Amino acid sequence: MPVDSPESGSTPHGGETSNLHVEALDAAIARLAAANDTAGVSPVFEVLEPARALLVDSVGLDILYARVGALEAAGFFRGSDWDAPQTLVPSLAMRTIRHGEPVATLVEALSQIRMLAVARGDYTHPSLSPEHAHHFLAQVMAMNLDLVVGDLQEADRLRPENLGHAVQNLYHFLLRHLGYANLLEHLVSEVWRILAQRPVQVSGVKHMVTQIAACLNSPDPIANEVSDDALQLISAVFSPTEGCREDPGFEVYGERLASMDDASLLQEAIAFAQAMHTTGLVSPYMPGFIRYLRTRWNELIPTALGLSHTGADAFHCYPALIHTLIDEAIFPETSQAAYGLAMMLERGILYSPPVAPSLWRQLRLTLCDTAAQKITEVFGDSRRPECFLLADVLNVLGLPLGVGQGNYPTCQSTRAISMWAYSEPADLLRIVAWAARDDEVVMRFEGNDVSSKELAAGLAKDPPVDVDAVSLVTVPHLDRIYFEMGRRSAGRGEDPHKWVNAEFHGDHVGHGFRIAVDVFTGGLKDFEGFLRDFYAAYHPFHNGSIPVINPQPAGIAVTDSANRFLGWHAISIQRVALDPDKVMRVYFFNPNNDSGQNWGQGIVTSTHGNGELYGEASLPVAEFASRLYVFHYDPLEKGDPGAVPADEIRRASELARNSWAANR
Repeated sequence: MPVDSPESGSTPHGGETSNLHVEALDAAIARLAAANDTAGVSPVFEVLEPARALLVDSVGLDILYARVGALEAAGFFRGSDWDAPQTLVPSLAMRTIRHGEPVATLVEALSQIRMLAVARGDYTHPSLSPEHAHHFLAQVMAMNLDLVVGDLQEADRLRPENLGHAVQNLYHFLLRHLGYANLLEHLVSEVWRILAQRPVQVSGVKHMVTQIAACLNSPDPIANEVSDDALQLISAVFSPTEGCREDPGFEVYGERLASMDDASLLQEAIAFAQAMHTTGLVSPYMPGFIRYLRTRWNELIPTALGLSHTGADAFHCYPALIHTLIDEAIFPETSQAAYGLAMMLERGILYSPPVAPSLWRQLRLTLCDTAAQKITEVFGDSRRPECFLLADVLNVLGLPLGVGQGNYPTCQSTRAISMWAYSEPADLLRIVAWAARDDEVVMRFEGNDVSSKELAAGLAKDPPVDVDAVSLVTVPHLDRIYFEMGRRSAGRGEDPHKWVNAEFHGDHVGHGFRIAVDVFTGGLKDFEGFLRDFYAAYHPFHNGSIPVINPQPAGIAVTDSANRFLGWHAISIQRVALDPDKVMRVYFFNPNNDSGQNWGQGIVTSTHGNGELYGEASLPVAEFASRLYVFHYDPLEKGDPGAVPADEIRRASELARNSWAANR
């Protein structure tokens, strides 16, 4: 059945031409549905022409909205990236709808209308929750505020087939039905919500902040809603210090630095550090400031980076290395690397003997043509590809829980990068060097070499593009190897993860393995015993107070806010500890770019406010255990499963059996 239009109850006024487009659209949808039932080639392009004509007015958009269910049922999105809306990334969507080819723009527009229907509860999608759809649209709206509050830019006006006007009309439609009330503050809150997780990739966030800043100069009434939170974000990006207070441009700022006395430079350093650590965003002015200090006052750089005694001590222990990293990696185009460098120093990983020489190797690395081309295609040619890669090496080492998988099904590979950056940084740097220099990664599986060069693509058929440079270069290799290890483990009568995870992630992965479902039937298998073993292995009250020594790979059954099962997903368990309210929580890393999710039954993953470190998500133990389906543990460091209180096991079991485990 078609969903209700947001304007249900109103009478469309489109005239004979609009009626013809509606008739053409309905006929095309019917042909598409019939073709998808019988043939492999679907006439999706026949749907796009009447859809394009209907995008140019609000009545047409209501008509398209009412046909979201019909389009989905007919298989319009089938076989494309849009077929998995839960994996779509706002920054990619923004580029597609503003700068993509006409066909891609039209499909993206229909996808965003579908997102609106899901967010409003008028259409139920099997893999997308209303909350996720709303967060997605909020971010896309923030990135396209100029279309809402201003006139079309020249590039939009000149787009073929009147697409610029159609897209602007779409965003007025989205704004109207998402609501004007407190729009700007909602978008600002969305930015802060994302920044609380300290992602490595912040280009989309910075674009959102840019759009919010532009909105302040608009006569539109929503600009009057700006708050101190919005001004703090804008200041952090464009004018964090007195010297660049009015965003004067790099040349003018450089002249001002040359005329500052030591006291003024000290104030600049303090202001840069405060803005960076408060928001997680680095102004493009900061690299210019740090590079200026390299020639005048090196001793002030730790202050500009906001380092504690730990970070400053690491800085002073390795001055030649740190200065070279600054010289080679930190520029306006790679400004976030200043935060990555600061957080890397704060983590103290340079005190691990292999890390400093590994970074020297990275500094001297020459990229192969394949890696260089990938990086240039995604990050541009304003700097050498080696610079972009080095910058993101610093970001990943500084924020290992900020790595994201983009819109590709590579959660296992992304999780591995995070785990290596967190616990085995030298191992990660070796893999990065192999992938970037040799276009090959070699790993061992049960005594035999597995080379990525000899393997076909795994789960990711195309290279990721909305990820950091480290992931861009390494994930295609890791994905092939992970897939091959799984192939070699098939047919053993148990889940291949039992063998693959330990070999792929490293020796620190526990050799004990527990899975909640039967791999052949998909039904539950000794679920209460599974839960008891988890508590006995991880809960400090039941395992002898042994903490999680190294992050451990695990798998969860992801559900949406309506308790519907969406699929299996790879995470890592970081630690189990009491939160500030004395509630025992599991703190975990989720590689899906946004850990704040509603899993139904009142289970909402927290990303801040409950003792989380940057990049962690957390849940009370029973709630987390209710979504767990596979985990590793050390069988030599495990408590008594029988001693775990029955009430705890009953609560976790009931939550699972009333959601993803129903009918299993």
